[in-house]
Amino acid sequence: MRKLFYSLLFLSLSIGNLFAQENLPYQQPPIEILQLADANLPPSVYADRKGENAFFFYRNRYKSIAELSEIEMRLGGLRINPKTNINSRQSYFDHLSAYNLKTSKEQEIKGLPSNGKFANVIWNRNQTKIAFTNTTENGVELWVVDVKSNQAKKLTKDNLNANLGRPFTWLEDGESFLVNVLPSDRKGLIDTKEAVPTGPTISVSDGKEAQNRTYQDLLQNKNDEFNFEQLTRSELYLVTTDGTTTKWKDAGMYVWSSVSPDGNFISITEMKKPFSYIVPYNRFPQTTTVYDKTGKEVKIIAEKPLEEDRPKGFMSTSKGVRSLSWRADHPATLVWAEALDEGNAEKKVDYRDAIYQLSAPFDGEKKLILKTVDRFSGITWGNDQIAIAYDNWWNTRNTSNYLFNPSDNTQEPKRFFSRNYQDAYNNPGSFVTIDNQFGRQQLFINNQKLMLEGEGISAEGIMPFIDEFDLKTMKTKRIWRAAKSDKLETIVNVLDPKKGIVLERIQSKTEFPNLYIRNIFKPKQKPKAVTFHKNPFEAMNGVHKEVITYKREDGVELSGTLYLPPNYDRKKKEKLPMLMWAYPREFKDPATAGQVTTSPNQFTYPSYGTPILWAMRGYVVLDDAAFPIIGEGNEEPNDTFVKQLVGNAKAAIDAVDKLGYIDRTRVGVGGHSYGAFMTANLLTHSDLFAAGIARSGAYNRTLTPFGFQSEERNYWEAPEVYNTMSPFQNANKMKTPLLLIHGEADNNSGTFPMQSERYFNALKGLGATARYVVLPKESHGYSARESVLHMLWEQDQWLEKYVKNKGQETKEEKK
Repeated sequence: MRKLFYSLLFLSLSIGNLFAQENLPYQQPPIEILQLADANLPPSVYADRKGENAFFFYRNRYKSIAELSEIEMRLGGLRINPKTNINSRQSYFDHLSAYNLKTSKEQEIKGLPSNGKFANVIWNRNQTKIAFTNTTENGVELWVVDVKSNQAKKLTKDNLNANLGRPFTWLEDGESFLVNVLPSDRKGLIDTKEAVPTGPTISVSDGKEAQNRTYQDLLQNKNDEFNFEQLTRSELYLVTTDGTTTKWKDAGMYVWSSVSPDGNFISITEMKKPFSYIVPYNRFPQTTTVYDKTGKEVKIIAEKPLEEDRPKGFMSTSKGVRSLSWRADHPATLVWAEALDEGNAEKKVDYRDAIYQLSAPFDGEKKLILKTVDRFSGITWGNDQIAIAYDNWWNTRNTSNYLFNPSDNTQEPKRFFSRNYQDAYNNPGSFVTIDNQFGRQQLFINNQKLMLEGEGISAEGIMPFIDEFDLKTMKTKRIWRAAKSDKLETIVNVLDPKKGIVLERIQSKTEFPNLYIRNIFKPKQKPKAVTFHKNPFEAMNGVHKEVITYKREDGVELSGTLYLPPNYDRKKKEKLPMLMWAYPREFKDPATAGQVTTSPNQFTYPSYGTPILWAMRGYVVLDDAAFPIIGEGNEEPNDTFVKQLVGNAKAAIDAVDKLGYIDRTRVGVGGHSYGAFMTANLLTHSDLFAAGIARSGAYNRTLTPFGFQSEERNYWEAPEVYNTMSPFQNANKMKTPLLLIHGEADNNSGTFPMQSERYFNALKGLGATARYVVLPKESHGYSARESVLHMLWEQDQWLEKYVKNKGQETKEEKK
């Protein structure tokens, strides 16, 4: 009996130890981190296209855990607050003001609601007014602010339906809207937790391949279907800025509405049944219909069926009409693409897509205007003879431009700027556009020449440029390029291409990004500052920052942004612990993989997810360390994923160690999402690190069997790749302490919370040192202040114990 008692006691203690839990309230990080994590941020700036007026939108940096705990329904890939009828994860602004960019004066706006929760901000066509939604305790309202008067006005009750996105569309007169309003016949929702089932849920495979990614928040049963339909139905109303409201169309599941440039027609996309339990709502059946402005049906343009069985491959797409839009330079002409390969990327064809147009009154035949070699991705319109189209192909990383005549498809299009779209050094930039008579953007054409604006990433640094493009010779000529300096310039908008007036954003390591007006035709004239936001993170001014470059063992060029603690003596070179943060990216050639695309002059912005906060805690930090995974020719990047991953990490540590700043036995590594997956693999397959931090990752690739990240092959086509890359399958090799953090309500494809849960159970069962932290109510990114500060505390505790003080037992452990 006594033996049985001790056996049961031992079993009890073993189980208790196996599933040991810590009951901790939310914690806060040390003051060095807390003061940065809690700093108030400058506002977001919504400037008009003329560079004259702007609105400043202020927001609280975080939500509260109470806000995240409000009722939420997860249906069809959506997350909905059924009380307010808006995305339950919506970020809000809480204050706004008017700002004159010419006088640099900020003014309060009259008539705004107190305790506002503003979202869905958009200008009208001529940018005389700005509209937005305000979410109350019971729903969503439509508000508008007049630029001249700085007066805010509420236009509707809090009865808008924003569950499918922005619930209003500006009409072309700039004084009225088409608004999604909750239907008068909406039925009560079913409480799916308490509802008694009437039968099983049955899914059927009819023999067709349906290799879909592991989507989350999908419909699961008939009760979900009922709730989804009730929550997505709206009636459409015409609302004017004087408050007049007129019903325009009866209830339907309206996904999107778009107004023709002349304002006489509106295309409406309506979602239909049947629904699906294996794909999100954007793959449900849809019908797009054109109406006149009175609401009378003119023509059905597209009827898209349920898509559960799209062909495999990133470049596969839907059959039939897609990418439907209004032609910007015509009063009322619809343009769309149709796949010539039946949407199947594996089919061999000369042209992937055909582009068609159809003009009002939409009773004629569609007209072919272009065919693209790769998958069509858009058009910038010029006039009846000049337009620029774009295509791309993920497998080759190729993108191309087409100069074509939209009025004559017998003229051979000129395909140009064909290049690897990951090749940042040779990016020619984007074509400059201007407002036309419809208030739409079309190509700036001057004497058969176009203008290009480019980010200017190069081996010498990031220096934006403006080029001239000759339509006859198809060659470019440099007009202006920013001078190399200790600032980082970015072109926001070319305000007046004829006069060379440009709106820029300029920043430095310690200067917050502000807006400037520059005349590129007067290079000696200094740009004029028009906003003056101060640096909210001055505590970091003493942190040294530089971009370092180094080579991987196989010769691939790598880089990373290095941060040293405040007042660190770079001559004395004290050996400090290091935290490295990264995210793997796939490439098809070493040259583009080795390009430096970051600037040391970029403002040092310590967001909640960044590792640079630990420079304030005495760590050397290597952020955004390059982790290219390269597959040349027919080789896939993931065929040698682990080898390349470890090679990247070793090269990074060697480089910083060579500078003399670190103790290489005290290096930690971390990452979020795919970076978490990277971290677990590095700890599993190398002994380079003292500890790791993995946030919201996926660790068992057999749970994402139909592809993940940039892997197109399914598990049954490449089982060795899936198994080799999965930390879960190699958990027995883990010997390095790992901190796992995951949002309880993660909605990202593939990163189910179960991934961290099962991985932790494997690590614990095999005797590895690990800690698993679940953040209640949080999604793939974290938004509640309580969650963020606790996450920072967890990371700091982990790094202090297993990296900075590696090998030093605590008093409790000694006891």
